[in-house]
Amino acid sequence: MPVEFLNDEQAAAHGRFIGAPTRTELERYFFLDDADRRLVAKRRGDHNRLGFALQLVTVRFVGAFLPDPVDVPIEVVDYVAGQLGIADPSCVKGYAQRAETHREHAGLIQRAYGLRDFAEVEDELAVWVTDRAWTTGDGPTAIFADAVVWLRGRGVLLPGVSTLARFVARIRQETYERLWRLLHDLLPAQQRLILNVLLEVPPGARVSELERLRKGPVKASGPAMVKALERVVEIALVGMAGIDTSAVPPRRLAELARYGLVGKAPAIKRHPPVRRLATLLATVQVLEAKAIDDALELLDVLMTGQLVARAERESAKEKLRTYPRFSRASATLALAVEVLLEASEYGENLTLEQVWESIDAVVPRGRLRAAVEAVTDVAPPPDADPDGQWRALLTEKIAVVRSFLPLLTSAIAFGATAEGEGVLEAMRALPTLINRAGRRKIKTAYLPVDGIAEEVVTGEWKRLVHRKGLPEGLVDRAAYVFCLLEKFHRLLCRRDIYAFGSSRWSDPRAHLLAGSRWQAAKGAVFNTLGLPEDPEPLLAAHAAALDEAYVEVAGRLTAETAVSIDAEGRLHLAHLEAVEEPPGLIDLRKRLQGMLPQVDLPELILEVMSWHPGFVAAFTPVSGGAPRLETDLHVTIAACLTAHTLNITYAPIVSPGIPALTRDRISHVDQTYLRPETYSPANAVLIEGQAGIALAQAWGGGLVAAIDGVRFVVPVPTICARPNPKYFGRRKGAQWLNMINDQGVGLGAKVLSGTPRDSLHVIDVLYGRDGGRAPEVVITDAGSYSDIVFGLIHLLGRKFRPVLADLPDHKLWRFDPAADYGPLNTAARGKIDTVAIRRHWDDILRIVASIHTGAVRAHDVIRMLQREGHPTPLGNALAHYGRIFKSLHVLTYVDDEPYRRDIKAMRNLQEGRHDLAKHLFHGRKGELRHAYQTGMEDQLGALGLVLNCVVLWKTVYLDTALQTLRAQGHHVADDDMVRISPFMRKHINVHGHYSFHLPDLGGGRRALRDPDAADTEEN
Repeated sequence: MPVEFLNDEQAAAHGRFIGAPTRTELERYFFLDDADRRLVAKRRGDHNRLGFALQLVTVRFVGAFLPDPVDVPIEVVDYVAGQLGIADPSCVKGYAQRAETHREHAGLIQRAYGLRDFAEVEDELAVWVTDRAWTTGDGPTAIFADAVVWLRGRGVLLPGVSTLARFVARIRQETYERLWRLLHDLLPAQQRLILNVLLEVPPGARVSELERLRKGPVKASGPAMVKALERVVEIALVGMAGIDTSAVPPRRLAELARYGLVGKAPAIKRHPPVRRLATLLATVQVLEAKAIDDALELLDVLMTGQLVARAERESAKEKLRTYPRFSRASATLALAVEVLLEASEYGENLTLEQVWESIDAVVPRGRLRAAVEAVTDVAPPPDADPDGQWRALLTEKIAVVRSFLPLLTSAIAFGATAEGEGVLEAMRALPTLINRAGRRKIKTAYLPVDGIAEEVVTGEWKRLVHRKGLPEGLVDRAAYVFCLLEKFHRLLCRRDIYAFGSSRWSDPRAHLLAGSRWQAAKGAVFNTLGLPEDPEPLLAAHAAALDEAYVEVAGRLTAETAVSIDAEGRLHLAHLEAVEEPPGLIDLRKRLQGMLPQVDLPELILEVMSWHPGFVAAFTPVSGGAPRLETDLHVTIAACLTAHTLNITYAPIVSPGIPALTRDRISHVDQTYLRPETYSPANAVLIEGQAGIALAQAWGGGLVAAIDGVRFVVPVPTICARPNPKYFGRRKGAQWLNMINDQGVGLGAKVLSGTPRDSLHVIDVLYGRDGGRAPEVVITDAGSYSDIVFGLIHLLGRKFRPVLADLPDHKLWRFDPAADYGPLNTAARGKIDTVAIRRHWDDILRIVASIHTGAVRAHDVIRMLQREGHPTPLGNALAHYGRIFKSLHVLTYVDDEPYRRDIKAMRNLQEGRHDLAKHLFHGRKGELRHAYQTGMEDQLGALGLVLNCVVLWKTVYLDTALQTLRAQGHHVADDDMVRISPFMRKHINVHGHYSFHLPDLGGGRRALRDPDAADTEEN
């Protein structure tokens, strides 16, 4: 039976042998050194010597003495007997006859090796478990496993599984109670009453106040923006922001808030007052930041998707509408000008009247005047802003923003850099200015000129704000409002204006390591990443490497190579021809497809769960306690994962006659156990499980990763999706940016609104890895490339290898302008600015350390380093550092065909995973139908988890099939084996039948099919 939070397998594995040790484990733990042999040699008789030695190596391996000392795998007995020269290992049966001997020998081994009893370190372990539980909030299973490691590392005999499990559970519960009490005691009596009211359902309402405040905006409109800002104000009025919770570790506060954000109000209300109020305090504090994030996200959607984008579309339509008239008028003017040019060839011999006669003969003067008027009406002035037309159209949308403008800067506290301060002050003054105009009985279309911030009215906005025909002393109100709002939004996006209390729109500079935090962290970071405080030696080494690469590549450039250089110094590369598949590979793939067992997706998930109990154990309830569902919890989890992955409702998987598959239970488990915080440790189990399989190791070492996105249409109203006609047609969508390694397993992912440039988020995905080895090489498509990203990724200790889609447009860079690189001289026309790198080196290191330690998100930093598509001085220094490695990458890319093929192979591998993802995610037209970010993350997180289940299952059975083929005498070439895809899908049924009954496999695997008899047609 399970012990507390442990399942049967985990409890059985404690202090016991689970299967035979590997050869490596035998050599590490069961080898008898000289001291061991001297101790063993003192025993009389082979049976005593072998039994004593088995107890010695057993306690070394499992951490405890077994009740039956000879209950060990036969492999262990043979290995130890061989070392002792005992020819008949079966003599150990005689050792089992006298229990007193076992105890005496165990005591002797304990004294000889200084092994301590659990009671001696119980108090010390209690402190360690308390600190671990207090600072991390890890589940009891994780703490239990690490407590075993802690005891083993200190030479302590493991206590019984029940003793240790209850010890961990008791102390962890004590830390929870301490956490709840601490937060509860921070609350004054009045605020306790206010928090309790949040759980009540007001008269006439259908949900509690907490439930109402948790729901953010989904539609993009002016009224929705008003409601979003009112929600910010309402949550702020609860008054939790002023309560100092800094004594609580952030992870513990976030854990409590996570439960409060998804738990039902009646369930929270049933908790004791201390826990209930602590949960509500953490929830409201997190809700304050979330409400600000939601409001500013909605503002961003309004500006980019509703206002600016619509004005741009209308401007484009207007240009198309006027084009025929403009074209005809231009042709008329062209005729007249052509006559004028011909007349000018006669010099001064023609009078003005003669010139006009010549023009009138071609184009009548009235028609010419009409053409001039037509061109003047349509064409902007020579000094006009090319975006002036859509800005003028934008001012017609004043009704959309008029309602929320007074609330924007009063509901949310903003700060600004020196560059954004003027616009922020003007935005704060805008409501007062509008009210002042109203008191002076100025028409609503105007504002007094003496009240506006003239310094922020520039470019085309100046022409619109001070347009002709306005009354004296007045300006156009709509133009001024949108002038401020457009600049405010632009500065907000690049964080020159930022929101206090926000998590996504805050000032990234405030999170960079500084002062004592920077001094404490930089030594370890420099050592980890191999970065020097003085850049000179590093730059010298890079200069030598780049110079050597130029010389080598230039020396190999001939007319026969795949690369050529045009007169302008641009590189051109011949198309990479596909390598023809050998007959052996085609036959091998067909045989493997025929041998793989047919399986329904739910059964596949259950089978993987049976292999790795830690996978199910990772799914802990959102309340933080032990799972309250002990019977067939894994079946219900598999049902939830199936529904999310196939993008279907619960209806096809509900079986009322099966307790684990009732609708209520599936819904409860979905809401309580499935979330990104449980997906990550569950995925880590799958990643580690797949990495140990021989076939996966043949595919790669797990050190190469590819990052790319899958795009989904989101047809429901939401602010978490953005338009892109290329991918979503006339609707909006979201992107699932995911990372896989060269073994075909997904390492992590991030859900993005719309299709932003991957380059902003690649590093965050890289650092958000769920498990597996940290990639050393990162491969992306061309959309993830920028010079700044090149610099950051290499400073963070990785190699960046993006696909080069437009090779001729890539300029190469050098250190020495005078160096002679032969045919590459014109291509290498850029110079690395080492002066800028040296000048900003300290700030570069601080940024890198802040990203590496998680103090700041990389995409916030990258935004901060750019202004209107141009880098800041610090960004420029980082870009120049990145150009060193971009140039090395380009040179290797054009010179080394295997290098290009390796990149393409990883891109093909990821495309295979994306194709499988689309195949699985087939329900409801493959559309993502969630209005909130959390819903998208939950569903796509489940998709990623099931994809890894499929890859692990396929790897196991493909590996077994390959071993079978070789055992049958088939020749399997290593080159063919590594080209077998883990994303075959013909054997997995995802349509129409969802069985959650795992057949009895007897602890083994399904039988492989006969490849010559199996039907290999795709389902």
